[in-house]
Amino acid sequence: MIRDDARVDAQLLWDYQLMGHEPQPCSVGIGLGSHDLGVADTTVDLYQRGMMPLIVFTGATSRTTRDHMPRGEAEHYRERAIELGVPDSVVLVEPKARNTGENITLSRALLEERGIEVSSVLLVSKPYEERRAYATACKLWPAVEFVSASTPMTFDEYVASIGDARLVVDMLVGSLQRLLVYPAQGFMIEQLVPAEVTAAYERLCAQGYTSRLVPGTAQDG
Repeated sequence: MIRDDARVDAQLLWDYQLMGHEPQPCSVGIGLGSHDLGVADTTVDLYQRGMMPLIVFTGATSRTTRDHMPRGEAEHYRERAIELGVPDSVVLVEPKARNTGENITLSRALLEERGIEVSSVLLVSKPYEERRAYATACKLWPAVEFVSASTPMTFDEYVASIGDARLVVDMLVGSLQRLLVYPAQGFMIEQLVPAEVTAAYERLCAQGYTSRLVPGTAQDG
């Protein structure tokens, strides 16, 4: 359980991360690996709606996935897609990426290696990482148009699906921090962060929702 005031602040961060893009047909869909198989399910849904002819799933393992996704996030996503009826022939796996930047650069390299021309990408992530993924992709692959997508659900629905409210808030705080500090490091384009969102982030940090912060910053501990 989390306090009511923390939930209100987490909702502000959640709402800010959602880009509000309308899905549209793209050259390829890229599903960003994580602990959340819902990313694979949403990528499949978009494929089956005719939004892209090809899927790339990208991701190795992390501390949150190594136990229940031992073959790697991208491979488990691929298996899920095939289980849901997607032909194996339209799914590419990028199995080495360990962060969002590598998700983009290694997926780009894989597509270039296969000689696949890409002008637009439907970028599928967890809901609370839409903006972070978009800002990263725009920085690292500027010639391509990106459309952000995630599973349509509320903050409370997402917490219920994960079963760990504190983890979700920690992740929200970590994603927002990266939007604040990474542009200066050249990792993503800058996004305007409203003052009320920054204030909510700072309050959550003060309450100890800091396990996913980048080390070595003012709010990491």
